[in-house]
Amino acid sequence: MKPIVAIVGRPNVGKSTFFNRVTHTRDALVSDSPGLTRDRHFGEAQWDDTEFILVDTGGFAGADELASQIATQVHLAIDDAEVIIFMMDGRQGLSPYDREIVDLLRPISKPVFYAVNKIDGPENEIQMSDFYGLGIEMLYPLSAEHRYGLTDLLDDLVRVLANFQTLSDAPADSEVVRLAVVGRPNVGKSSLINCILGKERLLVSDVPGTTRDAIDTLHRVNQKSYLLIDTAGIRRKGKVSRKLEKFSIIKSLRSLGRCDVALVIIDASEGITEQDITIAGYAHERGCGCVFLLNKWDLVEKDRDTLRRFSQRLKEQAKFLGFAPVLSVSALTGQRVPKIFKLADEVYRQYSTRVGTGRLNKVFETAIEQNTPALHRGRRIKFFYATQIATKPPTIVCFVNYPEAVHFSYQRYLVNRVRHETGLDKTPVRLFFRKRERRRFPGQRPK
Repeated sequence: MKPIVAIVGRPNVGKSTFFNRVTHTRDALVSDSPGLTRDRHFGEAQWDDTEFILVDTGGFAGADELASQIATQVHLAIDDAEVIIFMMDGRQGLSPYDREIVDLLRPISKPVFYAVNKIDGPENEIQMSDFYGLGIEMLYPLSAEHRYGLTDLLDDLVRVLANFQTLSDAPADSEVVRLAVVGRPNVGKSSLINCILGKERLLVSDVPGTTRDAIDTLHRVNQKSYLLIDTAGIRRKGKVSRKLEKFSIIKSLRSLGRCDVALVIIDASEGITEQDITIAGYAHERGCGCVFLLNKWDLVEKDRDTLRRFSQRLKEQAKFLGFAPVLSVSALTGQRVPKIFKLADEVYRQYSTRVGTGRLNKVFETAIEQNTPALHRGRRIKFFYATQIATKPPTIVCFVNYPEAVHFSYQRYLVNRVRHETGLDKTPVRLFFRKRERRRFPGQRPK
C-alpha cells in the first residue's frame, strides 16, 4: 500500500487548504468556520514520482459536542499513518492547544513534520518567533494558499517516504469496486460503514448532518477490494440553507458520478419518503448501479410478508429503478450486512458486462418480429443494427431510419427484452437511437 501521511492540528489552521493544494483537488471543504473538517479525509498525492495517501483530519480543539469524537479520529489517523504533518497558524501565533498537541507527538517514534502555516513570504517569518520556544529542531514556514515553502516541505517529506514500500512496488491489485453510500441525513450511512469495517472509522451522531465531506475508505472482502464512499446526507432543497451544507450536498452528488454502485439507504423504521425517491433518482441520472438497503430493519414490526410489501411499494414509487435489488439490513446489529458485498458484486458484474454484437442483434431481431413499432407518417421504422458502445453502464446504440420516431414506450420494450435475453436484470441499460448515414460512392452527390 502507499504510505499514509496524516495532517493534524487545531481547527482552522489551514489543513484542508494544504490537503487540496497537495492532492490537486477540492475534495476537502474549506471555510473560515473553525472545525469544518470532522471526519478523516483520504486523497492520493504525488511529489517527485513518490505516491502517498494524504489524510485531512478534524481539528483537535473544538467547542461543540463532537470535539471528543474529532480528537478520537485524529488519534486513529496518527495510528494509521507512517508520517505526521503537524500544522500551526502563524497569524494567530502559538496556542496552548499547540503545546498540548506537541507534547502528544513528542513520544511518537514516527517522523513528524512541524509546519507553521499562513506565512506568506520571507518577510513574515518573524511571526514564527514564538514557535521556536517549543524546542523543535526544524520548523517549516508555509503558506498552503500561496505555495510559499511548499516545495521545501514536500521535498523533505518524500525523502522520508522513500523508506516505505509504495503501491508500484507491490503486486497489482484486482479491480476496485467503488460503492457510494447515499441517503437522507441520519439514516445510518456512517453506522453502516463502521459496522462493515468493525471499528469507528466514521463519526456517528444523532445530530443529522454530522458527515459533511464525502469520505473514502478502502476495504477488502474475500481478497477483493472495495472503495466505500460515505457521503453527506442529501436534504430537500427547501431545507438546505447554509452555504456549507450546499457544498456538502454537491460533493455527495459528485460522489455518485464516480461510483460504480450506489448503496441507497432508506430508514425502514420511518418508511419510504419522497426524498428517498429523489435521491434514488440522482443515482439513476448518473448511471450508477443501485442497491436499496432498508436499514434499521430490527426496529420494524414485521410478519412473513413485510419485506415483499415494502419492496413492492419501493419499486412502485421508484419505477425508474425497478431493476435495483432490495436488501433489508441493520447497521446496529449487523443483520445481513455481509450480504451487501455479494449483491454489489452481482450488480457490478452486470454493470461492466459487454454483450457481443451478433447476440445483441439477434435479440433486437426477435423483439421486433414479435412486436413491430408503429408507423411513422405512414412509413415503416427500419432497424438496421445495434451495437454496445460502452460499459458501466451497458450502453447500446441502435441505427434506424427515423430515430426521433421511436416512441419511449417502444424503447422501454426493447430495453426490457435486452434485460431478459442477456441476464442484465440488475443494472441500468442505456439505449440510444441514431440515423444511419447512407453510404456514398466517390464523386456521388448527396441526395
